[in-house]
Amino acid sequence: MTGALLLTMAAGAQVKTEVREFRMAGPYAVATPFGMDTVDVQGNRFDEQVLLGGLSLTSPAATTFSGDVLPSLSGTRSVGLLSFYINNQDFLKGKIVVEGPKSYKLFIDGTEAQPDLKLAPEHHTVAIKFMTEADAHDSISVVIEADRAVACTTDGRHPYMVHDLTDGRRVRGVSLSADGAYVVVTYQTTERGGNAQWSYELREVKTGRLLQQLSKGVEWMPRTAAYLEEEWDAGRRLLTKVDPATGQRSRFATDVPKGGYTVSPTEDYLIITAEEEGPKEDEQVYQVLEMDDRQPGWRKRTYLMRYDLSTGLAQRITFGNKGEYLQDISQDGRKLLISTSRSRLERRPTEVSSFFVMDAQTLAVDTILCDEGFLSGANFSPDGRQLFFIGNPEAFDRIGCQLPPDVTPNATENELYIYDLATRQVRPMTKDFDPSVGATEWSWADGQIYFAAEDRDYVHLFRLDPVKGKIVKLPLKGDYIYRFNMAKHATTLAWLAYNTMEPASAYVGPTPNPSPREGKRQKAPLPWGGAGGRRLFDGKTALGSAEVGTCQDWNYLNSRGDSVYGRLYLPKDFDASKKYPMIVYYYGGCSPVSRYFESPYAPQMWNSLGYVAYIVEPSGATGFGQEWASRHVNTAGRGPAEDIIEGVRKICEEHPFINKEKIGCMGASYGGFMTQYLQTVTDIFACAVSHAGIANHTSYWGEGYWGYNYSEVSMANSYPWSHRQLYVDQSPLFNADKIHTPLLLLHGDADTNVPVIESLQMFTALKLLGREVALVEVKGENHHILDYAKKEKWLATQMAWFQRWLKDDPSWWDALYPPKHL
Repeated sequence: MTGALLLTMAAGAQVKTEVREFRMAGPYAVATPFGMDTVDVQGNRFDEQVLLGGLSLTSPAATTFSGDVLPSLSGTRSVGLLSFYINNQDFLKGKIVVEGPKSYKLFIDGTEAQPDLKLAPEHHTVAIKFMTEADAHDSISVVIEADRAVACTTDGRHPYMVHDLTDGRRVRGVSLSADGAYVVVTYQTTERGGNAQWSYELREVKTGRLLQQLSKGVEWMPRTAAYLEEEWDAGRRLLTKVDPATGQRSRFATDVPKGGYTVSPTEDYLIITAEEEGPKEDEQVYQVLEMDDRQPGWRKRTYLMRYDLSTGLAQRITFGNKGEYLQDISQDGRKLLISTSRSRLERRPTEVSSFFVMDAQTLAVDTILCDEGFLSGANFSPDGRQLFFIGNPEAFDRIGCQLPPDVTPNATENELYIYDLATRQVRPMTKDFDPSVGATEWSWADGQIYFAAEDRDYVHLFRLDPVKGKIVKLPLKGDYIYRFNMAKHATTLAWLAYNTMEPASAYVGPTPNPSPREGKRQKAPLPWGGAGGRRLFDGKTALGSAEVGTCQDWNYLNSRGDSVYGRLYLPKDFDASKKYPMIVYYYGGCSPVSRYFESPYAPQMWNSLGYVAYIVEPSGATGFGQEWASRHVNTAGRGPAEDIIEGVRKICEEHPFINKEKIGCMGASYGGFMTQYLQTVTDIFACAVSHAGIANHTSYWGEGYWGYNYSEVSMANSYPWSHRQLYVDQSPLFNADKIHTPLLLLHGDADTNVPVIESLQMFTALKLLGREVALVEVKGENHHILDYAKKEKWLATQMAWFQRWLKDDPSWWDALYPPKHL
């Protein structure tokens, strides 16, 4: 740390921190404006303080200043800027005393401030604009009086804080031209306060050279190296084709019907996904037809149109009352893969799908599957003779399930299946492959299938040989492959990837060659790529001057003989001789807590506030194999909770720097339920935070938009009337009298997934029991807190609760929610 500090103890246990070193800009000469009149249009006389307003807070700091007398200029009045940083890991209350300058203004984080300080943990910028007369010798003294020593510095490097999480430039997307020669990289830049701007770079893949800054995202053509721009002219939708090399523009389509569109691989027609309204109800008194009818827009239905580019003829090609969706178009443009779905509420699954292959010219249809369950998507093979389906292990009569018949698999664990259109035979391709399949593409260029998959707590990219069935993990950079895109007619791959302790980077390169054992080799890799690819954007730059701690894998063997995976996060200035409070976090829903760096549940930020963090992957999480994931089903927390408790005890035993008396836990959604449930079965936590948690399985089952759907996963074939032990006996609400841990309940009051009544029920119970509980609702927010300002306070609320109970310091909580005498 730079910046000398002089500390003295004063009355009332206040600590005085004298700031002795500053960054300085100026001094710059200023003069009083020529006065045409004695007052302005408001009748006010000229105030010389106005001269300070002309100096920008972002004026470059040219020097470091550490004197007792402010610099001035000879023969002229001048203004200057002194600045320094405060890095506080706990709430700071006190005041800043500036003495010496006859004219000055104080700013904190860009806003004019009063001397009284109430600073949430953050990397704060303190600036003092000052004005001196010609040849003056004004003294300068800056002292911070607070209840603790204050870390002041002129070094911009700082611990990773909340605005490092929410602000700055991030890469959000990559998309390749059909020939793999060009790539568009998408960025989002968020300023302090929440203003977000999107930007788009068009680059040449081979050199990485920036060709153009685009004003909006583009749609690449499927065959030619060009992209489409959408325009509206007097209510008419126009599509313009743009050559990325020359910028030449030509009209591609005119009077395109409303709706989403897909360009055929032959580029001679479009498929339009249009929408029509369903029957209306009386807005004041209305009938609900089924559970999903509560969702806005559920009665709308989609249908498909074919727009011929040579004639401009738009023809409707599907008709019905269920809604039809385009899954894919064959590479030769002759066939369309179409799906529809319907409710079947009497038995699981309550939604089934049918798939059809339609001749794109004659509209003749071949029904492939009728009322099939447990499928989520499909595509053609490059030759159009096969399909791949993504589905869970119960799809196709459990042909891809490795579990015994009496064990219900986790319906969010995904497998990949290949369906032969001629023989109607299905091959399960990932039955004995533990990672859970995600985004998938069947490459037209090399005939291989590429897919991302949850691989324990990583997300990796894999290649599947559809003939031999062999799966290979690609040696790509990154711990969490966030998104990937493949060129239609080249073996070129672009992807976004997070490292465990870094924001996402963007890469592009040729798909790695198969090894000799995989068969015939492709061409040698291009020199611009190699297996690791070329980095288009370095995620480290998104950190700016923020510094993070370290993360290490920490796995243990539980009492049932299972390996339970986890990660231990340590602060950057970690000292093993100290005792640290710890925050424990675990999955919500079924996906593991991945290495996604930008999660709002950010252990790297908790580290900066003085906590160690333990991320545990208990049984029931996907990505660890079907058997492990199946333990989420019909357990209602039993099993996963034991894994968490046992893991916390063992990690404390192995790491004496963890203060086992000061451990907090937090989870969201199903993880919020787990937080509440844990407090009914253990007392190892000093406090707990539940966001959007389920308190009562019986009410959640029928409340939220997807309550009954999620129960098909977690409580498969079990219902409140048939399995009281799951729905009642293991609901936290019905065990509220066992909770003695201080519990914070957070909830968006517009949550349609887990309605706020879940937190209200638990809050009511614990209040009546006289237990320590707090309820904070976020107005207008749904399951995820997205509004910038509300998210700021929501995050602060979590950490203030932990500071209150894990550090025995209620100052931040009291500042956010002052005590009321009611």
